[in-house]
Amino acid sequence: MQKLLSTKEVAEVLNVNEKMIYTLVSEKGLPATKITGKWLFPRHLVEQWVEANTINYPDNGHRLPPYDGLLIITGSNDPLLDRAIAIFNRQGSDQLAVFGNLGSMGGLRALRQGLCHIASSHLLQDDESDYNFDIAFKELDEMPAVVNFCRREQGILVPKGNPKNIATVADLARPGIKIVNRSLSTGTRLLLDKELEKSGINGEKIEGYATEVSRHLDVGLEILAGRADAGPAIRAVAKLLDIEFIPLRWERFDLMIAKERFFDEGIQRFLGILHENGFQQTASREFAGYDVSSSGQMVFPQEAEDPPSL
Repeated sequence: MQKLLSTKEVAEVLNVNEKMIYTLVSEKGLPATKITGKWLFPRHLVEQWVEANTINYPDNGHRLPPYDGLLIITGSNDPLLDRAIAIFNRQGSDQLAVFGNLGSMGGLRALRQGLCHIASSHLLQDDESDYNFDIAFKELDEMPAVVNFCRREQGILVPKGNPKNIATVADLARPGIKIVNRSLSTGTRLLLDKELEKSGINGEKIEGYATEVSRHLDVGLEILAGRADAGPAIRAVAKLLDIEFIPLRWERFDLMIAKERFFDEGIQRFLGILHENGFQQTASREFAGYDVSSSGQMVFPQEAEDPPSL
């Protein structure tokens, strides 16, 4: 097994205080595990994280080859995005889209490293005035083209009938409430942590806070199976599984695309799906908690409410 570092040891490696380590975990994606009940840091992953976040790193020449029928999308998962990928794959035998579920932060890093064509992201900025742009500016060498995929409703999933009478984020800290959480690199986890902070709650004191799953659907399945009383996810999952939903906020879910690849044939074919009636009808008839009125439109900083059309 690779060496595991304690919080104190990783702070010494990074030359920061221990409190800063928790910020790096939640906001910068520092690799960590809490499987034993306390934070541990795999040394080899910490070293990779430092390397990945190094600016002016020598170009190793690794870039996506010209589009040849394979479209790679990574980042934040979403049921409607899965459906759009399925539509793309049905449109012809000469094209295939695949998705890597890395979370919003992981998607941006994959985009920076030339490992994907499109990164899906919904990272709320610190001042809560916008999504994705501040983080993209920090993470990427060049600002990407940003296209809205949808707006969607984030909240808390609870069992049918809400037997624990959970009404707010603050209720998650009540005795007898067990939650299931999302991974640290996800925008949903960052949103939950922001809401807990606003309520003056230390998330680590909530039962189940360290139990992480990788998809919105997995949160719902844990609740449906009775292994958790609540968890952060989107409204669409509540409808799919016929469980209850406590709304927190509507958010913007975007597609980040390297500008030099924006007019690649596969990317344009995929973006074209967002304008089709079939996609729009799927969002409204088969799912809940989506607004696709701006889907496929370019988004610019401070212009999210009324972006121009592609």
